[in-house]
Amino acid sequence: MLDYASFPDQRQALIKDHLQQTGRVVCVQLAKELNVSEHTIRRDLQELANQGVCKKVYGGAVINAQNDGSLVQRMVLNSDRKQLLAKACIPYFKEHAFVFIDSGSTNLAIASKIPHDLALTVVTHTPAIAIALQSHQQCDVILLGGKISKQQGAAIGSCSLKQLQTMHFDLAVLGACAIDVEVGVSAFDVEDAQFKHAIVKQSNNVLIAVTEEKLSSVARHKVTALDAISVLVTDAKKNDIKLAEFKDTELELVCTSE
Repeated sequence: MLDYASFPDQRQALIKDHLQQTGRVVCVQLAKELNVSEHTIRRDLQELANQGVCKKVYGGAVINAQNDGSLVQRMVLNSDRKQLLAKACIPYFKEHAFVFIDSGSTNLAIASKIPHDLALTVVTHTPAIAIALQSHQQCDVILLGGKISKQQGAAIGSCSLKQLQTMHFDLAVLGACAIDVEVGVSAFDVEDAQFKHAIVKQSNNVLIAVTEEKLSSVARHKVTALDAISVLVTDAKKNDIKLAEFKDTELELVCTSE
């Protein structure tokens, strides 16, 4: 049996593997499993955090989310899975609702799935989403203006933010770079995080749809706590270890995979 106390590289490799599988590790559990002190584990987590692998949180660490690039680049990733997520979100769109759809490739798929005979008013700051809804004759579209961020494919500056803050939504479909039970929702870009936070404040209900990789992960800038989210739609399997903590929250949890 390997003496993990004497081999820090192997110990940290094992911790990294745990993070990749579960998204989160707990110091007490790791110390017991590897037969080392909690202080040693905390040092390991600090080293992994310095490498950009994870973010230290109280009692352990959460894996850092992977940035998959601009909206254009993300549109071609996991497209089949995003279509399934989109289909599962449609029942939450109610007749005559006032809805905000945030930027994101999954949210673009959701907009494209909205039934053509459903009467809605949709507000977005993402030109691609506005274009996707142009053929929906029963859908009124309001496009917020401002400088378009190439990364988000949306206007996230002060101009669009001021417009957003004059509106109150029945439902917001929020984009998420990462979501974790303790850390909440987070984003890679500070302006994007601030804009998303404003969306949450202006909305009665907030829905997030994410692929399994984003669960139990964290990005650099916090958007909101988990208790501000109403519905989480994911393609993680129902027995996925990452879902265990989410099941203990008040979230309405929808899984598209068996």
